Amino acid sequence: MSADAAHTLRIGELGRRVGVSPELLRAWERRYGLLEPARTEGGRRLYSAEDEHRVRAMQAHLDSGLSAAEAARLAVASEPPAALATGSGDALEREREALRQGLDALNADAAHGVLDRVLSAFTLDTVLAGIILPYLRDLGERWERGEASVGQEHFASNLIRGRLLALARGWERGDGHSALVACAAGERHDLPLIMFGLALRNRGWRIVFLGADTPAATVAETADQVAPALVVISAVEPEALRRETPALKALARDHRLCLAGGGADPALARALGCEVLQGDPVAAAASV
Repeated sequence: MSADAAHTLRIGELGRRVGVSPELLRAWERRYGLLEPARTEGGRRLYSAEDEHRVRAMQAHLDSGLSAAEAARLAVASEPPAALATGSGDALEREREALRQGLDALNADAAHGVLDRVLSAFTLDTVLAGIILPYLRDLGERWERGEASVGQEHFASNLIRGRLLALARGWERGDGHSALVACAAGERHDLPLIMFGLALRNRGWRIVFLGADTPAATVAETADQVAPALVVISAVEPEALRRETPALKALARDHRLCLAGGGADPALARALGCEVLQGDPVAAAASV
């Protein structure tokens, strides 16, 4: 089999995503036929999102107490068709509601169970754009109406943030272009930025993540050090970016700079000499 666009992961990257050593992945491939890699012209194995799905499904079966052979058999047999990996509206709505119920009840086990299930059944883009982002929008709207408590909002945000950062482990490694991502000074909302980084990583980029409340001078210093192909600064409100106009102008002169989030005003971007990333974090990553 020759390599194609669907097979993009080397075994080391696949192992980092799922938390399994390359040696064990090779053993599962050899013994149980769990993985179906393509090969480059040079003979190097490349793995697909379907391979990642089967590994995650096998891990879930192992966690339930099944033997490795039985877990592998079920993982291969339960592989979803391509349409399911994209996620139908009804399926995504059911999972969003299950996630909402678990998080509203402050039930970490239930919420993690939903996230385990959707991460094994759907592509990462689908989980982010079809489940987590709509849930977070709904949570924010319910909080503004007084229908969700501060405690529920903090519990849900922290649990989801922890899961996303676990997926981000090792995202700075690899051979692709690097992206330096940060929240503007004073900006604490880094969940969209983490999701953007994950979606970009899913497209082969390496991520240098500075996180919340990062002054433009710090971003510039880091950019000069790591020479990224892209610098992204996120903010919910334009004022967080306007406060650092001189530093951002200087940053844009030396590096490809993009603004993201609700504060990414096109007029401000033109004044700074940079770009705006449109849409949600997954759409923004797809547009880079």
